[in-house]
Amino acid sequence: MPEQITPLSILYLLLHGAGTAICVVLCLYLLLCRGKAIAPDITPPARLRRWAAALFGVMAMAHIWWILFYTFSNDTHSVLYGLLVAIDCMALPPVFVGTLLAMLQDRRRPLWPIFVIMTPCAVLAVLQTALPSIDLTTPNKIYGLALVVTFIIYMVVAVRQYGRWLRDNYADLEHKEVWISLTLLISLMLLLTSYEYTDDYVMCTIAHLTGFPLAALLLWRVETLKDLSTDNLLPHSAHSDVSLNEHSAMPLSETKNPASKGEVSHIGQLLAKHCEETKLYLQTDLTLSQLSAAVGVNRYYLSQYFTSQNTSYYEYIHDLRVAHFVARYHELAAAQKPIVAQQLARESGYHSYSTFSAAFKQRMHQSVTAWMHMQPYTAH
Repeated sequence: MPEQITPLSILYLLLHGAGTAICVVLCLYLLLCRGKAIAPDITPPARLRRWAAALFGVMAMAHIWWILFYTFSNDTHSVLYGLLVAIDCMALPPVFVGTLLAMLQDRRRPLWPIFVIMTPCAVLAVLQTALPSIDLTTPNKIYGLALVVTFIIYMVVAVRQYGRWLRDNYADLEHKEVWISLTLLISLMLLLTSYEYTDDYVMCTIAHLTGFPLAALLLWRVETLKDLSTDNLLPHSAHSDVSLNEHSAMPLSETKNPASKGEVSHIGQLLAKHCEETKLYLQTDLTLSQLSAAVGVNRYYLSQYFTSQNTSYYEYIHDLRVAHFVARYHELAAAQKPIVAQQLARESGYHSYSTFSAAFKQRMHQSVTAWMHMQPYTAH
């Protein structure tokens, strides 16, 4: 790195200091503040909030050793430089991965593998100081890139599993889906950590600039993601409890296909009686647990029933809601009453019009506006 003071180096140091201050403030905010600055009506997962606070705390401390990185960048074989690399490998990636995994609420994924796979990076960094004649920096960087590729593949699989789990249990996915925010967070973090592969002030400045949108996006995601852990505590009906106990006592070979043993033969009738006739599907935050309690069938058999019908809980509920919207539209049109699509969507069980619009277009193969203009009565 150049030793003379330049306008670019001054800008870099100012950004570095601002990034450190922001990380400290956000860490303290997530740890100490009970209120919320964003979406106060949403309760986020406490576990995610703690992980995000830890990430901001580690990032604040990382700004200290990043400065030391640049100070000793001309002496990569020094003991201090090797220790800094080892600390960086074992501190920032595990906490970042833990924060991302805390957003996936379908199950708790183990974090010890990330410490295991990051250990070789730390070991190679320390060995480099003991074996200055051997270049271990290049293999270390190659190994790091391989880990990044492996992690991205793992996250793609995990997010797809999480998406399927959401659709099997929830009809309303607002404040629950995370794949877009996870994609952006991973991309920004990769840009931020690209400092390890360059010693150019311009590239380092650009890398650190990504820290600001990263912090803003992470804070927004933590504040707006709904806690789903309490949904597993919803009470079941007595019949559901009995069925669940019976299912738990069955050997695995007897529960793989309950439909073949008549366990779900009457589920369709129960759904028609307790969900469709009562219009239970209009409940905005209706979950699979609540539906199973109302129907009197445990969640396992209910999920198996939807699978046997080549659908999912998510699709089933949205089919009913869109059909309700269409029926209500024709009722209002026949009565020559004014129709407002947004209001009718809320009456059909949708909290978000964008969610309704996407569900409607998927089923009707045209937008809401286009469909309404094709009807005898045009909304206004």
